[in-house]
Amino acid sequence: MRHVSLSILCFLGLSVSAIAADKPSSPAVNADRIQQHIAELSKFGTNPEGGVSRVAFSDADIAGRDYIKKLMQEAGLEVRIDTAGNILGRRDGASSKLSPIMIGSHADSVPGGGNYDGDVGVIGAIEVAQTLKEHGTRLKHSLEVVVFADEEGGTVGSMAMAGNLQPDALAIVSHSGKTIRDGIRAIGGDPDRLGEARRKPGDLKAYIELHIEQGAILEESDIDIGVVEGIVGIRWWDVTIEGVPNHAGTTPMNRRRDAMLSAAEFVLAVNRVATSMEGRQVATVGRIRAEPGAPNVIPGKVVLSLEIRDLDAAKMVAVYDAVRTEADKIASARQTPFTFAELKVASEPAPTDERIRRLIAKAATSLNLSHRAMPSGAGHDAQEITHIAPTGMIFVPSVGGISHSPKEFTSQPDMANGANVLLQTVLAIDRGELR
Repeated sequence: MRHVSLSILCFLGLSVSAIAADKPSSPAVNADRIQQHIAELSKFGTNPEGGVSRVAFSDADIAGRDYIKKLMQEAGLEVRIDTAGNILGRRDGASSKLSPIMIGSHADSVPGGGNYDGDVGVIGAIEVAQTLKEHGTRLKHSLEVVVFADEEGGTVGSMAMAGNLQPDALAIVSHSGKTIRDGIRAIGGDPDRLGEARRKPGDLKAYIELHIEQGAILEESDIDIGVVEGIVGIRWWDVTIEGVPNHAGTTPMNRRRDAMLSAAEFVLAVNRVATSMEGRQVATVGRIRAEPGAPNVIPGKVVLSLEIRDLDAAKMVAVYDAVRTEADKIASARQTPFTFAELKVASEPAPTDERIRRLIAKAATSLNLSHRAMPSGAGHDAQEITHIAPTGMIFVPSVGGISHSPKEFTSQPDMANGANVLLQTVLAIDRGELR
């Protein structure tokens, strides 16, 4: 078992990095250094609960980015800021004719977030560059380490790199209080020249992102590495249920057209549909508002949300169609018409590259690490980069499945495992195994 073997190593007084050092045939990351850098980065935006509030474009974000740039320089990377505010550290490869391999993630957090979401991918990528430098390993491809700007506010930096950041998004006010436009300026970008941050298909050989799972599947299954099949698509609707408002004290139960009662049945129906179909789809009602909203008035109108996620766009359609069928039944029985208004699609499903998935699995196996294929239910910068480059994602366990919380935690050995798989995947791509 994964945790038993780690306990034995600790009992014997051996660190993961020491064990890795006994394998001179292949470079391995320094687990202690990863932990140290994670701890140092967590000081920027630290909050009393033990997590961070390092929201994009804030003073804490800017200070954390300065620390990251220093680590990049120590790892032998030439550092620059693109016009979208993304940090890019580059180490030239032996051949200028080959497209670079890009690795990285984001370092901004949600308000009241944790110390591992995004950070593990950033520090792990820098550790890969540092390890290659220390072993004197020069890749044929150039290596680029990226720290994307404002992932938590809507994958702003990666959208810009993929050419998908719309001009009207720049007016949105971020968690920092700055607009996206002003925030990009604050971190060294130039929102008036966003086109220069764009990469075209073929500009990158591959992009690989290391990330914590943000769920409990790996930990509960005692699996070391998640090989991400893709990032699920998300569709949203506002659902309006029309009833008849009436006096709650004088209207008999059998004469009511209660929109809230229909809403309650609808919420249960959504759950029933999602759980009765084969697959890994999820459907959620996360918001509900009753009108007029008085305790002594039968609700005449309810507006609620419907969200459906899956890696397969056709499956999302099937779930929606089944939910609509259930809504029609409720509407007929309760005399409460339903209206569905689809909002702008949050994201399309973004499958990762099958070839990179095979290389990640091969790397895990070579390191004696267990692995399993799995989708990502959360959004990531990787979903944007799938539009322009072959993309892969590596997951490592999140203790208790907790994320976006000060209680978020991933162990030092698990972070090192992920970084070593990232390193071996980069080396495999550089050897020409991406085919």
